[in-house]
Amino acid sequence: MDIISDPLLFQQQASTWRRLGETTALVPTMGAFHEGHLSLMRYAKTQARKVMVSLFVNPSQFGPSEDLSAYPRDLDRDVHLAQEAGVDLLFNPRPEAMYALDHATWVEVPSLARDLCGRTRPVHFRGVATVVVKLLNLAQPTLAVFGEKDWQQLAIIKRLARDLFIPTHIVGRPIVRDEDGLALSSRNAYLTPEERAMAPALSQGLRQAKAWVREGLTRSKDLLDRLALFYASDLALARVDYLRLVDPENLTPVEEIRQPALLAAAVYLGRARLIDNILIPV
Repeated sequence: MDIISDPLLFQQQASTWRRLGETTALVPTMGAFHEGHLSLMRYAKTQARKVMVSLFVNPSQFGPSEDLSAYPRDLDRDVHLAQEAGVDLLFNPRPEAMYALDHATWVEVPSLARDLCGRTRPVHFRGVATVVVKLLNLAQPTLAVFGEKDWQQLAIIKRLARDLFIPTHIVGRPIVRDEDGLALSSRNAYLTPEERAMAPALSQGLRQAKAWVREGLTRSKDLLDRLALFYASDLALARVDYLRLVDPENLTPVEEIRQPALLAAAVYLGRARLIDNILIPV
C-alpha cells in the first residue's frame, strides 16, 4: 500500500490508474478506523481494481467549540488496518496542503444542510462539502463510498455530485453496528462505561418507532412525541439534540408517513454526540 501526503502526487497516481483503464474507488475518512470504515473499504475492493482511502481530520468541518484537537487519531493502527482491508493507496495530507493560507472557495448545499445536524453544527456541512469536492477532484474515482449513518452528509454529497456534474458514482452503504445495536463511530471512544451501557437505547428507540408505524402510528408528531418519551426513560443520561422524520432524499419534514421516510436522531451523551437513523417503509 502506498502512503501519500502530497495532494499533487495523489492526483498523479489516481490519473495514472485511470489512464491504464483501472476502475478506482475512493473511501473518504477521518481515521480512527473501526469496522464501519473497514466495511466500506472491503466493499470498494469488490467494485474497483484500485481502492484509495483518504485519512484527513478536516479542520473546516469542526466548529470553534468542537473536538478537533481531541478527535481520536492513531495513524500506525489505521495504516495496518487499511493494508489488511486491501487498500492500494492511503492519502494522508496535512491541513496546510489542503487549505492554502488564502483559501477562499467553499462548497455549500444550503437547502439540505440547514436542519438536522446542520442546526447545531452550522459550519459542519460547508466543510464536509468543500473537502469532499477537493478529494473527488484530486482522485476522480469511478465511485466513492460513504456510510449511511451520516445520512444527511450522504444526501448532501449526492446532491453536489449531481449539481456539479462530478462524474463519480456516490454509493451509500448500510450502518455497521455493535452486537448491542449501537452504530459504530470513532466518537464512541468518548463514552464512559455507564454511558456505553445506555447508548444502545438510541437504536432501540428507532426500531421501536418503526414497529409503532407498522401498528398504525403514522403521524409525525405522534411518533416523535412517543419516541421522546422512550428516550426520556431509557436514555435518561442523554440530552436529545433532535428527532426528525424527513424525506430520505431532500430531507424535508414529513407530516404523515405515506411513502418511505427517514427517522433520524441525535443525542448528547457525556462528551459524545451520537447520531443514528432508520428508514421506515410504507
